[in-house]
Amino acid sequence: MGTASTIRLNVPANVARTVLPGILSPFLIAHPQIRVDVTVEDSFIDILASGADAGIRYEERLEQDMIAIPIGPATQRVLTAAAPSYLSARGRPQHPSELLEHACLRLRFAGGAPAMWEFEKDGEVIRLDPPGPLLVQPGSACDLLVETALSGLGIVCLFEDWLAPHIRSGALEVVLDDWATPFSGPMLYYSGRRQLPPPLRAFIDFIRSHQSSAQ
Repeated sequence: MGTASTIRLNVPANVARTVLPGILSPFLIAHPQIRVDVTVEDSFIDILASGADAGIRYEERLEQDMIAIPIGPATQRVLTAAAPSYLSARGRPQHPSELLEHACLRLRFAGGAPAMWEFEKDGEVIRLDPPGPLLVQPGSACDLLVETALSGLGIVCLFEDWLAPHIRSGALEVVLDDWATPFSGPMLYYSGRRQLPPPLRAFIDFIRSHQSSAQ
């Protein structure tokens, strides 16, 4: 199979985990001659310079002449959750500021700085740098955060789709739900400066059809 029939995508870990499976499987069934090469990277990069044909990111500034189309859910949320055993022992925070007294399981940037936790309600925005026993860089290590939360060791703050199976099973309980503000879902973006390779055009057409049927 030649490179002309390959689509190279650069996507963040959450998209690889929660968005792509429901899109790539039917796409590959419909287009067996196309191969999709996925690189998982959470930092914002120059897609063309990286060698990718297209990227998926959330609301971020795009390079000049890039085109963006929605892919996956139109809106998403970041939820804060913990195991019932932890909440029974430590209490259920009623306001984000109370998280400063809890064990928080957190993501950090590649440079080492922890990612702030942000909450919004009725126009009030709160950004926190809460304490906690575990820091991990985004990616597959997010599973480590979830497993640690499931063990009752602290509160985790991640994409709703990532936590949803554990919330449905009751293994994790959402806290501060009314502070979890929806935001725009992920976008597929690609260069508007060059002619689209046929495999990427087929993928874009498939996504547009997939999005229309989901509405």
